Amino acid sequence: MTRLALVVPMIFILLTLVFLLMRVAPGDPITASLGGHVPPAVVNQIKEQLGYDRPIYDQYGSYLADIARGDFGTTITDRRPIGDIIVQNGMATVELTFYAMIVAIVVGVTFGLLAGRYRDTWIDGGSRLFGILIYATPVFFLGLMAQLFFGSYLGWLPTSDRASPLVEATLETHTHIYTIDTLLNGDWDAFVDVVKHLILPAVTLGLVTAGVFIRLVRVNVIRTMKDDYIEAARARGIDERSVVYHHAFRNALVPVITVVGLTVALLLSGAVLTETTFNWPGIGKTLITYLQNRDYAAVQGIIVVFALVVVVASLIIDFVNAYIDPRIRY
Repeated sequence: MTRLALVVPMIFILLTLVFLLMRVAPGDPITASLGGHVPPAVVNQIKEQLGYDRPIYDQYGSYLADIARGDFGTTITDRRPIGDIIVQNGMATVELTFYAMIVAIVVGVTFGLLAGRYRDTWIDGGSRLFGILIYATPVFFLGLMAQLFFGSYLGWLPTSDRASPLVEATLETHTHIYTIDTLLNGDWDAFVDVVKHLILPAVTLGLVTAGVFIRLVRVNVIRTMKDDYIEAARARGIDERSVVYHHAFRNALVPVITVVGLTVALLLSGAVLTETTFNWPGIGKTLITYLQNRDYAAVQGIIVVFALVVVVASLIIDFVNAYIDPRIRY
């Protein structure tokens, strides 16, 4: 309950910081976002419509009230409700980050387990080197290399967009998550097309994140292998494979679950560059577009959503961790 109670002031602080930081830059955000080509009378009219002509404290109160109602505002440049952007483009980001997380966990846990199990061997050295290199590689560079090799050179996979133009035009959306929508529609050809478009960006983002899990799992497997209950299991005659995979590995995963919540923030930040590289129409690419247009209302709304997602994900992971490990209390 203490952890749950701390979420409220944490969200309040995040909302306040976003509101203040978006107003630090000098100048008029309305004039800046409209390019300075709009007559002053029109600028003043837009200010009045959006409430930017009111005192800062009044804007802050309206801002908190709107967020509480689930209203994230309206963009300045194209007058699009930010809630629609979150639903449509945000689901594209959710789809990308979900499959990227699967890639990160599978690759990271596998290499980390092998490195810890065969400590100080060539397997350990190779796994650690792979983890360091993949984590240090900029996601956009890895994405460009994947596009060049698997897309242009081998021609195996598409290098941009969420689906082919025909699928995009004919797909009936229910959740805006294409892999789910194609299955709901029973369109297997469209499903295969969507998965092909998803592979490169998801694997690229997942591999960069996997470097975190490789090191973490390795360290925890090595530490767990020294615990007394592992020695007791060996003394009872249990074979080494069962000791590693059924005893040490299971307990070594507990700290990994905690890091999964923090990895959500890493995935979201990486998704911005990944979506730009692969022309993936997610909320990260949309954020870049509005940043270039200096539409601070849209940027403010999208950043607030990012912050709320990270807080909620961390809270969920805390409860899952406490459920798995009864020694943890919040």
